[in-house]
Amino acid sequence: MRKGTPELVIGGILTGAIVIMAIVSIFYTPYDINAMDAARRMAAPSAVHLFGTDNLGRDIFSRVMAGSRFTLLVAVATVLSSAFFGTVLGMISGFVGGFIDEFIMRVIDAVNSYPGIMVALIIVTVLPYGNFTIVVALCIMFVPSFTRIVRTGVLQYKNADFVKNNKVFGVSDFRLLVVHILPNVFPLLLSSVVVGLSNAILAESGMSYLGLGIQPPTPSWGRMLFEAQSIIFRAPWYAIAPGLMIVATIVGFHCIGEGLRKRYLA
Repeated sequence: MRKGTPELVIGGILTGAIVIMAIVSIFYTPYDINAMDAARRMAAPSAVHLFGTDNLGRDIFSRVMAGSRFTLLVAVATVLSSAFFGTVLGMISGFVGGFIDEFIMRVIDAVNSYPGIMVALIIVTVLPYGNFTIVVALCIMFVPSFTRIVRTGVLQYKNADFVKNNKVFGVSDFRLLVVHILPNVFPLLLSSVVVGLSNAILAESGMSYLGLGIQPPTPSWGRMLFEAQSIIFRAPWYAIAPGLMIVATIVGFHCIGEGLRKRYLA
């Protein structure tokens, strides 16, 4: 058995189930996610409502399903965009060096000098308000980590023999970076992207809990936790359902990232 397989299996099962649920929710949910039933307010989990109902009589299971779609969408958009910009900045910084490297890394240090959540809060406040403004905020928050990862990889390989040999034959810097160096950095970047998804989901949930993420009536797990806190002793299932989904998704992506790291980098 190859090293890292257990983590990949566990992570694959958890995240696979969440992704399937998110895809299914596009076409089907047991109930309308915004349909209210005053007669069934705060109903306990049952065969009729698997996760119970909230304080407005809405089906929690249906809202958790739909919430997975929006939470994953924000997380994926955040990580892919931040990985792209971080990769570009990291390659330029590591390969060019000199003043360009110094300037980029000082900007990265400046962003990192503030707590990530504070940076995201400031950006959300400054930018025009919208459901997916949080993607821009979280992207800026995550770019520094990807920049450092790619820069470290580029510095490791830019003076390697295979790079020097290609330089002798007149290969352009762009081709050296994209064709010869980036593929060697990619395993580390891939592992960081997967772990970044778990961090993005946690960050999105925290921002939505604070009311700065996806806005109602669109469901998100963080917003559901916020709504549940006022009735947590009367309907604890309202907090448990989205809470467990957040934990399962974070653990799943973390296991996949750890498995990839052990398999390709250990």
